[in-house]
Amino acid sequence: MKTGLFAHLKNDIPSSIVVFFVALPLCLGIALASGAPLFSGLIAGIVGGIVVGSLSGSKIGVSGPAAGLAAIVLAAIASLGSYEIFLMAVVLGGLIQFGFGVLRAGIIGYFFPSSVIKGMLTGIGIIIILKQIPHFFGYDADPEGDFAFLQTDGGNTFSSLIDTVNFIQPGSAIIGILSLLILILWEKVLTKKGRIFKIVQGPVVAVAVGIIFYLLTQSHEVFAIAQSHLVSIPIPEDAASFLAQFSFPDFSAITNPEVWIVAFTIALVASLETLLCVEATDKLDPNKNVTPTNRELLAQGTGNMISGLIGGLPITQVIVRSSANIQSGARTKLSAIIHGFLLLITIILIPKLLNKIPLSVLAAILLVVGYKLAKPALFKQMWTLGWKQFIPFTVTVLGIIFIDLLYGIGLGLGVGIVVILIKSYQNSHFLHKEGEEVSDNRLKMTLAEEVTFFNKGAILKELDALPNDSYLELDITKTRYLDHDIVEILDDFAFKAKERNITIKLVSERGTIENPPSYIEFFRLRPKTA
Repeated sequence: MKTGLFAHLKNDIPSSIVVFFVALPLCLGIALASGAPLFSGLIAGIVGGIVVGSLSGSKIGVSGPAAGLAAIVLAAIASLGSYEIFLMAVVLGGLIQFGFGVLRAGIIGYFFPSSVIKGMLTGIGIIIILKQIPHFFGYDADPEGDFAFLQTDGGNTFSSLIDTVNFIQPGSAIIGILSLLILILWEKVLTKKGRIFKIVQGPVVAVAVGIIFYLLTQSHEVFAIAQSHLVSIPIPEDAASFLAQFSFPDFSAITNPEVWIVAFTIALVASLETLLCVEATDKLDPNKNVTPTNRELLAQGTGNMISGLIGGLPITQVIVRSSANIQSGARTKLSAIIHGFLLLITIILIPKLLNKIPLSVLAAILLVVGYKLAKPALFKQMWTLGWKQFIPFTVTVLGIIFIDLLYGIGLGLGVGIVVILIKSYQNSHFLHKEGEEVSDNRLKMTLAEEVTFFNKGAILKELDALPNDSYLELDITKTRYLDHDIVEILDDFAFKAKERNITIKLVSERGTIENPPSYIEFFRLRPKTA
């Protein structure tokens, strides 16, 4: 088996080109949605690809500016008063994030249920589709990268879909549909016909056709695509004007308490979004690689420090780019690194050519990415797994669609915790008859291995339902932890049991005892490890 960074160039180079085309409008759109200079999004994309890609232990994860941070960045720039002061917060946020990695906080990502992670992937897939449909038809009122339900243009996800009907641009719609057909034909038919179709990716062909279509229809009255429906990279006149686009932190603001508050906010949110993306990306990875999460935090922290130092937005690992990377067949992190170099080289050498790419072509690429993340079969699969998986999954999906990514995940996690509590309530004990031939008044209750105060309600309900004049065998031989709250319940019930003529035989590893005088005293003397 081939190993090493350059072992899978035939997979990594084509996928890096696809990720580049996906990342380009998102970098610009997220910067616009964040109220930051457009070039800052490109800086973050370059640093996320080259620096974080090199340091990360993820083979297929891609980092860059994140839509989930756009609202935080927009508010922070306004509250701090200048973009340079905000950059100081980004640098400090990266330093704090690096500290999280040193403290081995990466384990946090493992505490999110699988149903929530799958819901996150599906929700992002649906929101990509909903957000890209307007761009697909040439309605670009909301910038690329704005994934929140309430949009920066004053509308929302669904109002944009309705408005699209009134603002369809024929040229954008035609090349969007043509690009989508190319992508589907390429994947479903042509890749099976010859090796050349596997080396040259469908998205690259779609972009090339999109540029040709724009050039051919430039002067057409109906089919011409306006500048507002094209990629829009800042074009410097010379080297000096290119370098002038970089901004630098205001280091004098390091003593400002507000800067530190923003820095901690960036570090916490960026770390959480990264860890969730790592979990989701590892689930999508066909080769089932496992990303070292602490190393990822160290890489992200370093990337954010460098991005902040040269004028870039905060960085996280991003599921949209990562999933596009996986779907395009990437095998190593070289794909992410090359995509960063492609961003750097192309904005220096051919920004005018990139500015001829219709946004509807890139929307077609993202529609395919979104569909693969949110296939209808996944809903059926989650349904068959039962309500304990389906409900957290569905809540996460709806939260992402109707609020935003982090709120959706938070809601899904909250519901997941409630489900765990319900399961704990249900599984604290097992009550049954002592054989078919005996009367209904002879019962046995077996307590679980761990019984906590969450189980109080279920056990109380069962004890109160015991018939008078019954005989209960209470088996705790397998119980390793019994909360004091449960012991108190048993002690209180012993008093009622005498009134109702209920005999209780306690079975433990220390033997059996009928109607113990004090459960509290019994469990106080019981070995703690038992």
